[in-house]
Amino acid sequence: MMINRLMNLVVRNRAVAKALPQQTAVVAAADGGDSTMYLFDSIVSTQAEAEWFGGVAAETLVPQLRAIKGGTLHLRISSPGGDVFAAQAIVAAIRDCKANVIAHIDGLAASAATVIAMAADTVEMSDGAMFMVHCGWTMAMGNATDMRATAALLDKVDSVIVDQYAKRTGMDPAAVKDMMLAETWMTAQEALDNGFINKVCGPTTKNEWDLSMYAKAPLPAPKAEVPPANETIPETISETIPETISAEQRDYQNRRVRLLIANQQ
Repeated sequence: MMINRLMNLVVRNRAVAKALPQQTAVVAAADGGDSTMYLFDSIVSTQAEAEWFGGVAAETLVPQLRAIKGGTLHLRISSPGGDVFAAQAIVAAIRDCKANVIAHIDGLAASAATVIAMAADTVEMSDGAMFMVHCGWTMAMGNATDMRATAALLDKVDSVIVDQYAKRTGMDPAAVKDMMLAETWMTAQEALDNGFINKVCGPTTKNEWDLSMYAKAPLPAPKAEVPPANETIPETISETIPETISAEQRDYQNRRVRLLIANQQ
């Protein structure tokens, strides 16, 4: 179960990432002026992983971040998350970056992507975007001692992330941990109310990511069903036929309409 959920995060989203106009990290300008960097993909550690599975690689993105000499960096995020250690490497680079960093959550910041957003000087989130925090996942193999060691490592990872969220939001660490344990999905306003972001902005971009690996991901909005024109049937036709017809003709037409409605149910 856990293996499938982790693999889905990168494998099933690979096609989504390829369909996006800018799915990898791109620095538009790094000469002391404004720069724009895109984190529009899953987060992976190495460029080899990115080429094989898809994703934004910390190995590539971190040197780009450290090369920025000043100005303002606009970090645009629409990501379902990924490798927490890769995310922490990106966090360190953002903190050391010489630019003023503004994170823009354009569609989705889930899991490790929220950790990256927390490192920015300012976090803005589009109205309609989603923000999700949860406890860490991993894959493990071995005996009982190995499993206990893995569980202890996950506890440490969660404690680091709790501390980062708590410092950013001012929330009590225990309350933050409860949110993570519950896999909490937040709207832009909820993320603002909880202190995770600084500002709610205009409309969001459409979320395309496959979020089925998360237990409490919001379901996609159902598509509105538009009936064919010939299925639009009024309750009666009293207002749609000329007043000059006889009462007998009007009654006959209304009985036909009622029969058509009955056959539709």
